[in-house]
Amino acid sequence: MLNSSSRRTRSRAIVLALAGAIAGLLPVAASTAARATPSLVVELDSGKVLLAEDATKPWYPASITKLMTAYVTFRALKAGRLTESTLITVSPLAASQAPSKMGFVPGTKLTVDNALKMMLVKSANDMAYVLAEGVSGSLPAFVDEMNEAARDLGMTGSHFANPNGLPDPNNVTTARDLAVLVRAIALEYPEHEQLFRIPAMKVGNNVIRSYNKLIDRYPGADGMKTGFICASGFNLVATAHRGDKRLIAIVLGTNSGKERTEQAALLLERGFNQSWQIFGAVAPTVDSLRNQGGAPTDMRAQVCGAKRKTVASEADDDSGPAPAGFAAAGMGALGVNVTGASLLQNLPPSMPPVEVFVGPTPDPAALAAAYPAPAPKKPATGSKKVTGAKQVAIPVAPAKPDAKPGSKSAAKPKSTPETTVMADPTGDAAPAPKPAAKPAAKPAPKPTASTAKPKPAAKPAAQAGSQPTIIIAPVPAPSPATAAQ
Repeated sequence: MLNSSSRRTRSRAIVLALAGAIAGLLPVAASTAARATPSLVVELDSGKVLLAEDATKPWYPASITKLMTAYVTFRALKAGRLTESTLITVSPLAASQAPSKMGFVPGTKLTVDNALKMMLVKSANDMAYVLAEGVSGSLPAFVDEMNEAARDLGMTGSHFANPNGLPDPNNVTTARDLAVLVRAIALEYPEHEQLFRIPAMKVGNNVIRSYNKLIDRYPGADGMKTGFICASGFNLVATAHRGDKRLIAIVLGTNSGKERTEQAALLLERGFNQSWQIFGAVAPTVDSLRNQGGAPTDMRAQVCGAKRKTVASEADDDSGPAPAGFAAAGMGALGVNVTGASLLQNLPPSMPPVEVFVGPTPDPAALAAAYPAPAPKKPATGSKKVTGAKQVAIPVAPAKPDAKPGSKSAAKPKSTPETTVMADPTGDAAPAPKPAAKPAAKPAPKPTASTAKPKPAAKPAAQAGSQPTIIIAPVPAPSPATAAQ
């Protein structure tokens, strides 16, 4: 039996340990914040925080914004404002969005369900606008709904300026708020859970894979969304389950797609190995974390600066340094040899690529019509075919006197090379192709007295704006030898 002094010592040790553990979950000091980027691990069902580092710091969400776009769309579906099969239209504004996008022409129609899949798998910026305008009638109205939903959920550190996350200084969130949003999606709309775990989609004959490289590579991974702009760095919200335990891992601001994937794998693995029951009992919930103020960190110089060897993009999954180790009180030890890369493997596909399409039902003709027509090819130099363009008459040299029979000029009659000037679709004349260089002309034989004729007067050079004389004459078909050149 412990005496009172021993009990007091033990109790104090437990209190200090718990205080240290909780301190590891609170926002870190400014000196550490300057070095760290946000990370967070949360139990999805309970909301308990297993690790938090800069989780309340303002950050640019980039394409993770599309999780809020999906959430607002789910609310509209639940309210009966539209259905998954409702056809919505690609507007000129949606079509004008920067990549990544599907690239459909304005006027293309597709279902809400297909637009959601394209937005979440390809991270299609145009589809986010299509959903926004289809759900709320206009972009400003949808953005208002996004911010209303953020207020309803208690996302006190978030403000949304657009539905796709393209650069805007007013598009801001925190890791803490993103965890709140993920829990709301998972707990309020479980019927849409499969949208976030699609590893690839099939559009016609093309297969497009998800940017979330944890899917089918980290055991138990089942979502959710990546994001990237230069100002944010590489972001990832990941979900995974093992048995009855579901976790959320959030990593913001890494230097590459590879780094965010491996850091998220490490965080998830440590969360699944968390075993300190006393810690778990007193762990704060994500709702209890308090967001910081201030301006978001701008990662542009670090991620997209001149010193970077490769151009950063959302598809980046091969560059960047190995992630630094993460440790927090109560998180299971993984051993010195465990890295993010070692936790990833090529797992059997969880599902085949999901087919998406335009229109109400799959239709190859409708899909082909949804893409812009290819630009017309310029005719090859020397081509005589003119299609859909203005023809400008070319002055033809006057005929020369007939040569004597048997002369060289009779054997090889000279001809003026045919030149066609075409006008582009805007009406501006395109430069005429240059004729091939010709050998210097031989002097013509002197005419005899009986055949001499007065030379025609030389025509003056055509001045700008003058109307040339149009001479219409049949053009002989090129010989096989000429056409092959």
